Amino acid sequence: QVQLVESGGGLVQAGGSLRLSCAASERTVSRNTMGWFRQAPGREREFVATISWRRVTYYAESVKGRFTISRDNAKNTVYLQMNSLKPEDTAVYYCVAAADSRDYVLLSTNYDYWGQGTQVTVSS
Repeated sequence: QVQLVESGGGLVQAGGSLRLSCAASERTVSRNTMGWFRQAPGREREFVATISWRRVTYYAESVKGRFTISRDNAKNTVYLQMNSLKPEDTAVYYCVAAADSRDYVLLSTNYDYWGQGTQVTVSS
């Protein structure tokens, strides 16, 4: 069982930045694809970004150019740098890990491990 713990969420003004971190408890996920999803009240969970072991990335159209996903394989940690934040980015952000190392894992059903989420609130 892999435990994922997110941190770095909080309240920020529109146009500001936040950096989310996700620490994995197991070294076995160091080569696995990881990513971020988010869910706002009254809305469906949506894909945000993904990064494979070889650091191939993919972003949702709504965050392209503003968010950057990265990882430190030695530390079993993935990050999400969020710039130019908008009120529409307000959501609970979940760190996820897949069971394999494939690129472009975009569907929530293909991720096996989920963190408990961290709240991001962007005020206008």
